[in-house]
Amino acid sequence: MRIAIDAMGGDNAPKIVVEGALAAAKEWKDVHIILVGNSAAIEAHLTERPANISIRHTEEVIEAEDEPVKAVRRKKDASMVVAGKLVREKEAEAMISAGNTGALMTTGLLVVGRIPGIERPALAPMIPTMDGNGVLALDLGANMDATPEQLLQYAIMGSIYRSKVHGIAKPRVGLLNVGTEAAKGNELTKTAYPLMENGPIHFVGNVESSQVLRAKCDVIVCDGFAGNIMLKSIEGAASAIFSALKQEFTKTIFTKLAAAVLKPGLTQFRKKLDYNEHGAAPFLGIDGLVLKSHGSSDANAIKNAVRQARIALQNDLVGTISAEISHGKRDTTT
Repeated sequence: MRIAIDAMGGDNAPKIVVEGALAAAKEWKDVHIILVGNSAAIEAHLTERPANISIRHTEEVIEAEDEPVKAVRRKKDASMVVAGKLVREKEAEAMISAGNTGALMTTGLLVVGRIPGIERPALAPMIPTMDGNGVLALDLGANMDATPEQLLQYAIMGSIYRSKVHGIAKPRVGLLNVGTEAAKGNELTKTAYPLMENGPIHFVGNVESSQVLRAKCDVIVCDGFAGNIMLKSIEGAASAIFSALKQEFTKTIFTKLAAAVLKPGLTQFRKKLDYNEHGAAPFLGIDGLVLKSHGSSDANAIKNAVRQARIALQNDLVGTISAEISHGKRDTTT
């Protein structure tokens, strides 16, 4: 399984990316990792050279502030674009990048290409839940608008992903809404509800954002505008809560003692909400496996992204989505 990693993408590249790739290469010998980027910069952090790691040298880098479409079209030798070309030309089966999200989406669309029948690919990160299993949410920002038919495609792709990558036999799919009743919502959700109810998925109805962290479903479907607002709200609330707890626990000697007692439990709770444990978010609907790691990913997150890619490839995620979208049906009885 050949996985191309954009070694120059992300806040801490290439050091952290190389460290994560090296850890993954050591653990999974059935994976060949292609580090794409400036060879000198990569080799400076490559403390070992396992047989299942190689380097593809590039001269250019897509920066965080670059305009996505222009950057992909003009920087033909950028590490992200070259990684996409490797997937398109079947020199790699998957690519991972912690770089510019918009540029990676553009690379997926313009360089790798869409799965036939998919109208719009979707960004599908995992949102941590209280039970530790997480919920796959799509779309969370690749497309601000969506049609009811596109929401159904998101639901099908998300259901297949959770089945193939996470081993959930019958993923519960929910539609993000302002209430649980079928008649609730705007025109988009009202029209999408019956499509999803009759679609080839295990649809559990509308789910309010207040219930997402309580794992009321395994897949939550929404347009990119509402989804991105939900994600930023959850991230902001979690950050504010941890900051407030830190302030309270450092006020007096007594609160510091209490913090010492509670530290193991709080550490475990924080781990549940840590994106690094989930690794990366797939762009579902691209005709090749494309994974987006968080810009501030650590080495563990990069390693976990490789783990995700490995499982997805073993279970032919892209091929399954392609086949089931083209057939227009899916068996949800098991």
